[in-house]
Parts: sequence; structure tokens; C-alpha cells
Amino acid sequence: MDEVAEVEVVVAHAERATLRVGDVFLKVDADRARTDAEVEAMSLAPVPTPEILWRKPPVLAIAAVPGATLGRLGGAAAGSPAGWAAAGAAIRKLHDAPPPPRTGRAGRSSAALAAQLDAECALLVAEGVLPADLVARNRRVAEAALRPWTPAFTHGDLQIAHVFLDGDEVTGIIDWSEAGRGDALYDLATFTLGHEEHLDDLLAGYGASDVDLDVIQAWWSARSLLAVRWLIEHGFDPFAPGCEVDALRSRM
Repeated sequence: MDEVAEVEVVVAHAERATLRVGDVFLKVDADRARTDAEVEAMSLAPVPTPEILWRKPPVLAIAAVPGATLGRLGGAAAGSPAGWAAAGAAIRKLHDAPPPPRTGRAGRSSAALAAQLDAECALLVAEGVLPADLVARNRRVAEAALRPWTPAFTHGDLQIAHVFLDGDEVTGIIDWSEAGRGDALYDLATFTLGHEEHLDDLLAGYGASDVDLDVIQAWWSARSLLAVRWLIEHGFDPFAPGCEVDALRSRM
């Protein structure tokens, strides 16, 4: 990394920032535990992950992953059905691996999740962020996620922008700071949020004929409800076309 044309700010808010310098990503995180979780998860995950170049808290340097993503939330999805199936197969391989010792974002108990949803829904309405009927409808849909589940090795923030493919081959999965033991369907819902039309292709590769679609829809609602205020507070726009608020409206 002798000469670099520019430094690209990939994402930045009060909790963390990611910079791209040439072919190196520098992740700066105020919470060392998140970086610890990311490094541990990448060492255990049975799927392609970025190469760790060096670590000097609070900075983690990782190499860029080859290939391209299938899209991003709020943008048009790309890739063939085979590409989506390949992503599904990689996610299934992750979920079938022995879960790590720590609990990830997808591992909240049903009681904790219900309490968080109720509190967040009350604030969304009280602060006038979203209409009461939209919130109430999605809170009912989210109820299906509140059920027993078998702990799996989950990524915890498996957005479509975090999985890279070269053609129909997964070349890397990035951003593991929320990984740990959790509900596998949370990952599937996160990956297809805003791109519901590709769920069948993803599940074709995932290979589970007994996946409960009601639970995936419930996680679409739950994740969106819990994200809206946080996104606004950190400078993002959940009202942008195809993003979280549109996901909530699609449940009406």
C-alpha cells in the first residue's frame, strides 16, 4: 500500500467507521468486544471470509474481497438464480457448523425480543415516526418470530451487501461483528429484506424444505421496526425507496 489515490468512507457513525484505502479496509470500532467477536467468528466460519492483515485496537485491517455483491438494500438486486442459490448454500454451510460460544445479535431470547419490540413500537408511535396502524400491523406479523429455535452459527448482520460472489461462486462474507449463536431464519430474512422476490432462489440453494416462511416474514417486520429510529439517529434514511419503511408497508 505504497501509493493510494484516495480514502473512501464506506460507512461512518458514532459507533464505528469503515474506510477503504486501496485494497485494504480499515475498521474502527469504539467497542472492542465487537471486533473480538468479528475476529473470532471469521476464524471459525466454514465459509470464505476476508484476510485479516493486522489488528491494533480499535483498528482492524482486512483485505478487500474479490467479486461483487448481489445488490444492496434500497437498490436493484443483481445476479442469476444460480448466484442466489450459491449464496443460500454458503449460508446453510454456516448454519450447519458448530455454533460459537458467544450469543450473537440473532440470539436474543423471545422474551427479550418481545420487550424490545414493544418498547420500540411505542416510541415509533409516540414520536410520530410511523403511523400507529403500520406499527401495529407489523408488530402482529413479528409475533411469529417469538418461538423456540435451535441455536445455529449465525452472521447476525447478513445484509445482501455483505456477501460477495464471482459469477456463481461465493468469494467472501464480510462484517462479522454481530456473529454468534442465534436463530438461522434471522440471517435468511436479513439477506432477503427488500428483495423478497429472490427468496425462492436463496432457499433452493439453502436446501431446507421446511423453512417457515411466516417466521421469515416476521423477521422482516421485526428487523425493520427495530432499525428505523436507529437509522434516522445515525444519519441513514429508512424511508428511501426499497428500504425498511417500504418493507413495513409491504406487510399491510
